[in-house]
Amino acid sequence: MATFNKFQQFVEYLAEGVFDLGADTLKVCLTDTAPTATNTVFADLTEISAGNGYTAGGNTITTSTSAQTSGTYKLVLADSVFTASGGTIGPFRYATLYSDTPSSPADPLIGYWDYGSSITLQDTETFTVDFDGTNGVLTLA
Repeated sequence: MATFNKFQQFVEYLAEGVFDLGADTLKVCLTDTAPTATNTVFADLTEISAGNGYTAGGNTITTSTSAQTSGTYKLVLADSVFTASGGTIGPFRYATLYSDTPSSPADPLIGYWDYGSSITLQDTETFTVDFDGTNGVLTLA
C-alpha cells in the first residue's frame, strides 16, 4: 500500500492559516513525474493529460470528518475513484492531494502517495485512492 508523504511547505502553510482543511475544496490529481518534498503548489507538478475519464486538476474529494479529540486532529477523506472511459488514463505513479480553495498561494500542496511503479488504466478499469477511513489522511497532535 502506498504511504502518505507530506510536502515540506505544507507545515508552514498550516501554521500561517493558509488551509481550512475542514472547509477547503480538496482535490487529488495524478502524475507520472515524481513530486519533490520542496514542491509548494499545484503548478509545480506535471499532471497527466486530461481525457478518457480523467479531468484536468483531478477529482474533488469529500471530507468525511475534520475534527480533534483530546488534542489530536484527524482529517478523514472519502476514497476517490478514477475510471477510464473511452480509452486509457495514464500512465501515472503518484496521487497528489492539494487544496483548490486558497488564492494566495494558489492551489497549495498537502502531500502525495507513491504507488511504486507506473499504472495505466485500460478502458473501463478503475483506480481507487484509498484515504484510510480509520486512521485518516493525517493526524496532528
